[in-house]
Amino acid sequence: MEENSKQKNWFGRNWKWSLPTFGCLSIIVGTIVTVFLLYGAIETKVTDMFKDSVPYAVGMKNLRQNELVIEKLGEPVEPNGMFQGSINYEDDNGTADLKIPVKGPKGEATLLVIAEKNGDVWIYQTMKVTFEVDDEIINLLPFLKEAE
Repeated sequence: MEENSKQKNWFGRNWKWSLPTFGCLSIIVGTIVTVFLLYGAIETKVTDMFKDSVPYAVGMKNLRQNELVIEKLGEPVEPNGMFQGSINYEDDNGTADLKIPVKGPKGEATLLVIAEKNGDVWIYQTMKVTFEVDDEIINLLPFLKEAE
């Protein structure tokens, strides 16, 4: 009868394997959390870099002011997910090749902006919207307005 009252609890019986297991599990979980936090910080910084660029601002301004786009997507039109592409600067010159997913109440589309910077002036080669539903393309270059 005395043996039953002195029986160890679960941790007392299993501490030799449970401590290393919980220690390793803590390290793995900590590493995963750190990776996700770093990814989120890097993604935010890259997204901010794109959003602060002149080609992004000009592209989104023209997209939001185009009557054909508003008719197909509705208002408001907002970015929808991760951008793709690149922006490169070297001295007073640069290039931008942006693919920006956008959405409105009526649907989704992709804005493509390709531009070169010479001095203080951005020259746009491509600015078009491709709609996901029917792959219709609207060229925004004829309606180009610079960002304010």
